[in-house]
Amino acid sequence: MSTRSTSDASNARALQHPFADCVTQTGLFKGVHKNMMIAATLLVCVFVFFTGFNTDLAGRVFAAARGWVESTFGWYYMLVLVLLLVASLTIAVTRLGNIRLGDDDDRPEFSTFSWLSMLFSAGVGVGILFFGVAEPTLYFDTSGAFGYPNNPYADMAGATTMGFDRAADALRVTYFHWGFHGWAVYVIVGLALAYFSFRKKLPLALRSTVHPLIGDRIYGPIGHIIDILGVLGCVFGVATSLGLGVSQIAVGLDRLFGVDPGVMTQVILIALISVASILSSLSGVGKGIRIISEWNIIVSALVIAYFLFGGPTAWLVQIFGASLSDYLVEFIPMGLWFPEAQGPSAWQNAWTIFYWGWWIGWAPFIGLFIARISRGRTLREFVVCVLCAPTLMIFAWLAIFGGNALHQELVADAGIGTAGIIDLVNGWDLPAALFATADGITGGGVWGWILNAMMIFLLFSWFITSSDSSTLVLTTILSMGNDNPPKRFRVFWGTMIGAVAAVLLVAGGLRALQTANMVTALPISVLVILMTISVMKSLLAESVGKSTASTPSKASS
Repeated sequence: MSTRSTSDASNARALQHPFADCVTQTGLFKGVHKNMMIAATLLVCVFVFFTGFNTDLAGRVFAAARGWVESTFGWYYMLVLVLLLVASLTIAVTRLGNIRLGDDDDRPEFSTFSWLSMLFSAGVGVGILFFGVAEPTLYFDTSGAFGYPNNPYADMAGATTMGFDRAADALRVTYFHWGFHGWAVYVIVGLALAYFSFRKKLPLALRSTVHPLIGDRIYGPIGHIIDILGVLGCVFGVATSLGLGVSQIAVGLDRLFGVDPGVMTQVILIALISVASILSSLSGVGKGIRIISEWNIIVSALVIAYFLFGGPTAWLVQIFGASLSDYLVEFIPMGLWFPEAQGPSAWQNAWTIFYWGWWIGWAPFIGLFIARISRGRTLREFVVCVLCAPTLMIFAWLAIFGGNALHQELVADAGIGTAGIIDLVNGWDLPAALFATADGITGGGVWGWILNAMMIFLLFSWFITSSDSSTLVLTTILSMGNDNPPKRFRVFWGTMIGAVAAVLLVAGGLRALQTANMVTALPISVLVILMTISVMKSLLAESVGKSTASTPSKASS
């Protein structure tokens, strides 16, 4: 089917639904829900004004709120992710997995390679470049530089000194934070959105996922609140990553060209990425986003090969096998560990609970994008691929990047832990830790320049795919589920995301925004639970109905 006919079909499908009555048909707001558009824009502006012009107060307020959430609801976040993982696996291993995201004769819109490339680029993106070296290194260290044990899991396993066993434990814990638990959130949200949109013919909007629970009330204020929550999550989540991540690009450009890595350079980088992401978003999923995502995978493969074969290859393979097997054995107990001691509890709040909140906070954005590209897949294919394919790619990446840093610290000339990477992480200079590890492989020179250039390309391209997919997602929400939303609003929100990141970067409010994202995960988690109940209820009803229809009656027999 051509791109034009696909767009026409999606527009027709959206306009045939009662949601179309909520979309403004004329004037400035033509093609979107006017009140939601105004409300979302005002909320973003108010938040930026409060955070950017009173950063100290905003930081204290959000830090206090985060502390309260962590101390009060940390156990709740842990249980929510376990339950989502159980629900995902239940769908995959039962006959529910035979149901298709669309009509029974629908087939996937994108090839498996393109689909997985977009999953990986949108769902992970720059995060594993930013933390891929720093996080394993921090868990390997034993100094307690941040006021709590660096790795309580390794301590409990008896790996209390820096050696191979502690290095494997450091990777195991990193896998835990980037693995099955987090992706289960994206599975449930993306599956619910795709199922109710493509199979039940509801618009591709967050509110559609709770229709079995509240019925036609999704067309009223409750539905508006749900969708606005998703819009804010998109804007603030991507703006945070963009604002914090350009620091890494700036450090890389300084190493390549001697560019000043200061705030002005970072603001210019935000502007360039925003323009590129807007252009990509305007070209649509089938062109810009797909092409950039595929190039992400190709260049990533080259960089990974460089780290793998330029580093201690045999040792990296050995520690990958040891850490992966440990994770597969321990990931369930790790997800149910509730420490009582103050030190391990503080570590869990700072890392595990933060990560769980981050996954939940991003779920509306990533889930809707995954849904948008998954029409025609069976539920089993969807769950297995979304849960496992990006996860295994991430694990290999972390083992190769983090493993190189760990090996350099183990074999440092002045003794274990003296290679300098640990010092950079303890000083929270995470961008420099990545490039220092690369230097340890290449030793600088031409090959070091080429490797750094490829990593900077990945930072750029992953930011672009995250930003353009978020722009497409939030304009889809505001247009009441139209998966080909008006282009002028894609330009507006692409610009808005960049402006939020730039203003808060200059004002020093990005850390406060990062903390606020953790807090907003609490109401989103309630929505995710309702989505889970809703989609399981509908799937079970459909499965029972099919089973009854296929069973011959006594009269017929």
